[in-house]
Amino acid sequence: MAKVAVYNIEGKEVDKLELNDAVFGVEINEHLVHMAVVAQLANKRQGTQSAKTRSEVSGGGRKPWRQKGTGHARQGSTRSPQWTGGGVVFAPKPRDYSMKMNKREKALAIKSALTAKVNDNKLVVVDKIDLAEIKTKSVVSMLGNLKAEKALIVTNGINNNLVISANNIPTVRTSSIEVLKNEDKREVRSTINVYDIMKYDTLVVTKDAVAAIEEVYA
Repeated sequence: MAKVAVYNIEGKEVDKLELNDAVFGVEINEHLVHMAVVAQLANKRQGTQSAKTRSEVSGGGRKPWRQKGTGHARQGSTRSPQWTGGGVVFAPKPRDYSMKMNKREKALAIKSALTAKVNDNKLVVVDKIDLAEIKTKSVVSMLGNLKAEKALIVTNGINNNLVISANNIPTVRTSSIEVLKNEDKREVRSTINVYDIMKYDTLVVTKDAVAAIEEVYA
């Protein structure tokens, strides 16, 4: 198992943590990582774009001039694509861009992305992030201490003070993972995704979030 240092928000090492190889030490599957990124971007597309073809533009039923003898090129309609106000060739129409991946593929893609961060020494574990108030400067200071400028911050459960404080920083994004247990049922609430993990240079994860990730994906 890989061992990583655990830091506090001042950037000082306070502990060591062993990572589960079943989550943070898998064989990286670049194909699934690529599929997950493409699927997420495709699923964000609304697919509502639309334009009219020559058959849908009003007018143009009459031939503008006779076929021969005018010196002009032959034309059959003023709504042909080459005319101003004419239709569009291969006009875009509303469509569904969504792509699907099964649960095992998604899980392996996330584990591959997490492993890549560990291999590149871009995973920073923090003991806890407790912000007494909503203050962007506190988040900037914390990331400066951790030497993580462009970062994805993952917490166990939604940390409202952190989320709102980080909203004004264009190079920072927050995510959360939480495992809720009620009797025999387990509910997982997670906003972690492959695209964000790969987009941001550094992955900053709280210690309890690491435990939640290992519980869900191990």
